[in-house]
Parts: sequence; structure tokens; C-alpha cells
Amino acid sequence: MYQLKDYLFQIPNHLIAQEPTEKRDESRLMLVNRLSGAISHHLFKDLPNLLRPGDVLVINNTKVIPARLYGRRKTGGKVEVLVLEGYGESSQRRCLLKSRKKLALGEEIFFDQENHARILGTLQDGSFVIEFRLQLDLNKFLKEKGEVPLPPYISHPGTERMPYHKERYQTVYSEVEGSVAAPTAGLHFSRELLERIKGAGVKVLPITLHVGYGTFKPVRVQDIREHKVDPEPFYVPIDTAMEVENAIKENRRVICVGTTSVRTIETVANKNGTIKLGSGFTDLMIVPGYRFKAVSGIITNFHLSGTSLLFLVAAFMGLDLLRQAYEIAVKKGYRFYSYGDAMLIL
Repeated sequence: MYQLKDYLFQIPNHLIAQEPTEKRDESRLMLVNRLSGAISHHLFKDLPNLLRPGDVLVINNTKVIPARLYGRRKTGGKVEVLVLEGYGESSQRRCLLKSRKKLALGEEIFFDQENHARILGTLQDGSFVIEFRLQLDLNKFLKEKGEVPLPPYISHPGTERMPYHKERYQTVYSEVEGSVAAPTAGLHFSRELLERIKGAGVKVLPITLHVGYGTFKPVRVQDIREHKVDPEPFYVPIDTAMEVENAIKENRRVICVGTTSVRTIETVANKNGTIKLGSGFTDLMIVPGYRFKAVSGIITNFHLSGTSLLFLVAAFMGLDLLRQAYEIAVKKGYRFYSYGDAMLIL
């Protein structure tokens, strides 16, 4: 249960989604009852029929910034820069750098004649501290020059496809800029589906958690309890805090869209059922054995092998049931990862 090997498995390459479904809500949805173990198969647009009046649906309204830049070394060699912290006003940011030859401290990366960056230091996780020296504010520069940082298992599309992915790799309710990766469980919602869900008596309420590299960094320990995730900033509005607290007291379901929403709600939940509001940072790591204080349902995608996201889902539904669900998903041709299909776990 706590060994990394228990969470390692092979997914056939043809099941790793390279493109989303044409319509957001026409992806497939596996419904899993974590108490009975029953599994059934639906489309995501069936969600209003699977929820109850009075349910609370918590969504993460973070917005992905175009955090990938391309520059050149003084020698002319190409450098790919991925900004790992998408929030704040500082010109110094933690970044991943990719180049054919090793980069040196103090080296400069040129984006054009007027805009460049300097490598200030390296960190233990392999990332770099970069100081950007730009004519524009960094956030504005990223909007003008950056690309959406699609995950590495998605084949890099041509430049003609990037405007499509810039829109499609965002949730329809994204509002607050700051993430370097999408909260992908939310990609399945269309505006029409959200209206149908609300019309079914479900309350849809936002939180904000800016997704950083820490959520996805490789697990390098054999005992998963020793893995640490980096702190990520979150904000819980007063309306969300009050409604989640009332739902708990009234024994109504609190269903979180994505692991980011789960971690945020569980961070601000107290054992007595009260919910704190406001902002902060969370490094909550959820593994099997964790006692959930507020969350009673999760909508999530099918995750990468051996990741902290998978540990969280196993903590909620049980490792054996998780394995069973993933085996069925492979047999039935569900699509995996960011642009793939979804699970509703109740």
C-alpha cells in the first residue's frame, strides 16, 4: 500500500490521448462506487443524472499561463524555458531548462534583441533560478511570446495547432491566471453542461489552486509516505467555505473536480466539519490511510503511473478497487491522462 511499486503499471501507447474529444462533455465517464465496488460506464454529459439536488460541486478556476518560452544561447544553441511559478510579480522565477549542452551559472538566454534572462542558480530538484530582464512585465511577455506547456506525453503539435491548444487546454471556467498545468478533470465541462448541472439543483462553487511543477515532479522514494510535494498557493472564497461547511453539517455530498480541488478543501477542512476561508499555501500529500474530512466524491482523470495524483485517488477509493478500475479502463479502451476520459468516484 505504501510502496511505489504498487502504483506502477503500463498503459498502451494508443490509449494515451493526444487530442481531446471534439466536444468537451462527450468524453467517457466511469462511475465507481467506492463502497460497493460497482462500476458502470457513461458519457460525461450524463453527469447531471448521476448527481443529486443539494450536492456541492467544487471546481478550480485557475487559468494556465503560456509558460513555455524558446530562446537561444550566446553560441546560437536552442534553449527551452518552462516557467514553473506562474504567479507573482518577481522577475526571478524557478524554471526548467532544456538544451543540447549543459548550461552554466551566469549564462544568458536570449529571446530577442531586447529581452533575455540570466541563470542565477540551480536547485536540488534539477530546476534553475532565472532572472528575466525584459522590456515588458514577465506575465505580459509570456502572454505575447509563450506557449501553453502541454504535457510531454502529448506529441508536440505544429505552430498552427497551438492557438487551438491554448484555448482547449483551459477549463471553460478558468479565471485566475497562475497555473503551469491545467486542472485536467475540469476540461470535460462545457458551459451548457454546467448550466444543466446547476439546473439539477447542484451548487457549483469555485476555489483557486495554482498548479505548479511540484504536483507532477517524479517520485524518487520507494515509500510513498516520504514523498513531498511543493507548496502551491490557494484561495477559498467565503461563499464556497460556507456552502461546503453547511453541506457537511446537513450530510450533503461535497464532490471535488480534480485532485487540486480535493487538496484545497482538505487543507481548509477541520475535523469538526468547519471550513476555513481565505488564502495560503498547501503542500498536503494524501496517501492511503488518510482520513478525508470533507470530500465525499471526486471527479478525476486517469493518471500517470507512480504519481502523487494516483496516491490520492487510491487513498479515496482503495488501492485494490483502483487497480480493478484501471484494468477495466484499459480493456474497454478508455483514454488516459490530460486529454483523456474521466472517473466519478462516489
